[in-house]
Amino acid sequence: MYIAMNRFIINDGHEEDFENIWRNRDSSLKEMAGFQTFHLLKGARNEETKQTLYASHTVWESHEHFVNWTKSEQFRNAHKNAGTNKGMYAGHPNFEGFDAVVSE
Repeated sequence: MYIAMNRFIINDGHEEDFENIWRNRDSSLKEMAGFQTFHLLKGARNEETKQTLYASHTVWESHEHFVNWTKSEQFRNAHKNAGTNKGMYAGHPNFEGFDAVVSE
């Protein structure tokens, strides 16, 4: 199992818009071989910076399946508008990938 996560820091007042982008996106993940599940996670709000942490979380059968997704036309279509909504984000997303070591 491979877990791919992107961490996003969202500026104050943009949380609902950010969540709606994910709710209303045209996802083709279920079409991809090896895809298992997706979650958008909302983390803590930093009261000092007035920003909220989010993470997108996908589970894949293997790292190879994830890499195939990143090379696909579906991936390019899913990310074609990634540069819009600049005031929403406090920087670029931070990618983190994990191979499962223990699963129960």
